[in-house]
Amino acid sequence: MSGAMTAGGKTPPSVQAAFEDALAKLPEGYVDGHFSNRPWGVTVKRSEDGKRTWLYGEELSRGAIVSFNLYRLPGPGPILKPCEMSSAKVIDFVLGFEPSIKKAPSPS
Repeated sequence: MSGAMTAGGKTPPSVQAAFEDALAKLPEGYVDGHFSNRPWGVTVKRSEDGKRTWLYGEELSRGAIVSFNLYRLPGPGPILKPCEMSSAKVIDFVLGFEPSIKKAPSPS
């Protein structure tokens, strides 16, 4: 995953796999949740062809943001493109974000 740097210049495979797994589990569209014990709202959009995932998250109490695109193109692996922040911040957010689980109202 381009951008998440270690001493060797690459993301460790276990971190990359955990990141991609956590991202895949996030629902399409908007979801509330928590990161670092603070409320966040997150929107995830996936292209129809599965080649791009876009995430925009905003801390609801302070206005901090996380935003990135993840591209899955032919080649060695996915390419992470954070929007004006480090890849490490993006990865930490996706791994630590906990969506709220809200049950749909029961039919009457």
